Amino acid sequence: MLRSFSRSFRYAGLLVPVILLVAWVPRARTSGEGDAAHNKQILRGRQMVLEHGCADCHGGGPNPAADGYLSGMRTPDQEFPIGPFKTRPRNITPDNTTGIGRFTDRQIFNAIRFGLRPGETPDVTITSTTPGKGNFPENPKYLAPPMPWPAFRHMSDADIRAMVAYLKRGVKPVSNRVADSEGPPDFWASAYTPEKIGPYPAVPFPSKAEQP
Repeated sequence: MLRSFSRSFRYAGLLVPVILLVAWVPRARTSGEGDAAHNKQILRGRQMVLEHGCADCHGGGPNPAADGYLSGMRTPDQEFPIGPFKTRPRNITPDNTTGIGRFTDRQIFNAIRFGLRPGETPDVTITSTTPGKGNFPENPKYLAPPMPWPAFRHMSDADIRAMVAYLKRGVKPVSNRVADSEGPPDFWASAYTPEKIGPYPAVPFPSKAEQP
């Protein structure tokens, strides 16, 4: 009986490493697949940022290797005058102090989809497009008009999330503090009514100006 127990123990000793190896292999494969999906999303976000000209305003132009890429305004000639106000492209690298690193992915998503300034908007899923309804702030603080979010908002959720992933995790953080933009007391709310920027979502296709 002792000999049988000893033999069984030796078999168990051989089986344990095999079981552990078999159990580890699927996890390793899953991790690799996750990395591939993550990298694919980052590359998609990079493409979207380049296609949408983000660096044309935020620095560096269409060259990810350029000095100041996406790090915001550095010289006065980069200001955008809107009427009596001076607006300044912000640092959108993931620097925690001067860039967007301190904001959550959802806050940046809400900035692109709804034009809401991430520093003044809670980390919530927006459930309405009307101020004061759902989770839309009653007194929204919008991004300044040079930011073309009214056009960007029609991108798919996946494309916006890819842009966010690239900005947060695919770009090196750069420390560059940009002065706040100037703006009216209503934080541009009067400029962003549906009558002026169109509805979201867009009207169904085909509209009266389109053909199927």
